[in-house]
Amino acid sequence: MTRVEKIEVEIEQFSDEELARFRAWYEAFEARRFDQAIEDDARAGKLDGLAEAALAEFTAGRTRSL
Repeated sequence: MTRVEKIEVEIEQFSDEELARFRAWYEAFEARRFDQAIEDDARAGKLDGLAEAALAEFTAGRTRSL
């Protein structure tokens, strides 16, 4: 049995309260990973092209207020 399969078996045995706590923890964990990936991409310059395109659209007057 793989690690993931063992974890799945454990999760299936959680009470409703344990599952709610796990779900909250996992959502926060995923959010931190996502935020870190965006920060890493920004530092690496991977988002520069998107930022430049957005600024060009704004400067050209092709944007609208939300």
